Amino acid sequence: MASSGPAALKRSWRRFRRRPTGFQVVAIVLVIVLVGGAVFGITSSSSKKAGAGAGAGGSSGGGASAASGLGLGKPSGVGVDQASTSSRGVTSTSINVVFPVSNLTSLASNFGFAGDTEFAAQDAAIHTFVNAINDAGGINGRKINAMIVNFDPTNEAAMRALCKQWTEGSPPVFAVLDGLGSWTGDNELCITQEGHTPFIGQWTTVTNWTQEGAPYLWWTGPDQSQILATVVQWGKTSGLLDTTHRIGIIAGDRTSDQVALDQYLLPDLRRAGFTDPLVETLPSNPSDTAATDAAAPLVVQRLKAAGVKSVIPLIPFNSFFPFLSQENGQNYFPKLLLSDYESSITVTLGLIPIPYEKGLDHQEGVTVETLGGTDAPQSVTPGGGGYNAAVQSCYDTWKAHNKPTSTVSPYIEEQGPIVSWCQVIRLFAAAALGAGPHLDRRTFVQAMSRIQNFPGTLTPTLSFGPDKYAGPTQYQVVELYNNDPPSPLCVPTYTGKPQGTCWHTVQGWTPLAG
Repeated sequence: MASSGPAALKRSWRRFRRRPTGFQVVAIVLVIVLVGGAVFGITSSSSKKAGAGAGAGGSSGGGASAASGLGLGKPSGVGVDQASTSSRGVTSTSINVVFPVSNLTSLASNFGFAGDTEFAAQDAAIHTFVNAINDAGGINGRKINAMIVNFDPTNEAAMRALCKQWTEGSPPVFAVLDGLGSWTGDNELCITQEGHTPFIGQWTTVTNWTQEGAPYLWWTGPDQSQILATVVQWGKTSGLLDTTHRIGIIAGDRTSDQVALDQYLLPDLRRAGFTDPLVETLPSNPSDTAATDAAAPLVVQRLKAAGVKSVIPLIPFNSFFPFLSQENGQNYFPKLLLSDYESSITVTLGLIPIPYEKGLDHQEGVTVETLGGTDAPQSVTPGGGGYNAAVQSCYDTWKAHNKPTSTVSPYIEEQGPIVSWCQVIRLFAAAALGAGPHLDRRTFVQAMSRIQNFPGTLTPTLSFGPDKYAGPTQYQVVELYNNDPPSPLCVPTYTGKPQGTCWHTVQGWTPLAG
């Protein structure tokens, strides 16, 4: 039975409600806002009825959003020891820190996913973890002054205006923290490259960004340059990439995708012995729906005609969606080398079984994200599993300050917004404490560069360095699986109920390439 319209989108949404990043805000809602009804036409593919429950997905980091149109040239950043010595936003008793929170609550309600996530708990999460630090003595005697600012991630002009207010206006701001990855692209560089203000965020792209924003731009998600190198390494060793079949690449036309293609993926492939990939480009701006829809059938036709068996996607959700639709329409289902690049591994989890089970079930990908799916402590999870140590610590703090209600679970999502904010706030506090009594931009970024093996919530650990601005260091390979009928491959929820779709690990934690 065909499935289309808002109901289909709601069902797909619920399958990846555990996403930790701002993908839920920046990707799907961005498509809703700018593309409008066109996305619903795309979803009207024939498929099986939806299964129950959400998958055991996570985020990333990597993060996910409409990326920048920045023209990247020679890196303009400096080293941590050359950072500004400004203490703007710091007093003897306080540190002004901005927490940008996406203001799309009404859209979330209209499209039926507000109640499926911890989206509405973001303010409470920020206050909870900031207050816990302040109540324990603060940062070397200073209290964090949490400045929560609601913003519209679809309004670039308004985001830039906020950036200028924070970095140049009043009240002065010392740092900006983004737990969910909804502050993206050029807006990260506005704060760091232009404003010389420390920023820690989940949204990531290739290394050029941190080189431009150095030493103020730090990522809790993975550097996508490492992700692409890892995809090639894994693809070759697994046999998904071989010299007997031509490799396909679908790249977006955004600057970030083209930089990722030309400066990273193609050189990685050449070094691995793959010299003749078929590169296809899809329009990737969410406002270019007509162009994307027109190009997608031709892209699939050319890949199919060339006998391409494996495809590496370098496109955001709004371009990936019509590509998958055309796969269905043309009965062409290559192996997709999914990854944390534009969160393709977690995006696709939300599209099984409706509307793309045939093209996505059993596809594999690389991710730096932890895997579980029980959303509860180990003490209440049958058969093992449950929170890791960092998530358990965040949960203990959350539980001590927030009481469950009849409509709110007694537990928190192990890769949801609450632990995402917990991670970035605690990471900031660790660096600010490490900076010592004299806190300024230079001492802060120097302290960030010394953080090693920080216990992560979304990833196992985060490690940084003087030239390493993205924290994740390991990846695992996971397979998408439609859990119908239920299989032991999908970890049951803490209530014992089977999940509808899940990830399951096919290769354990391994150091990232590059």
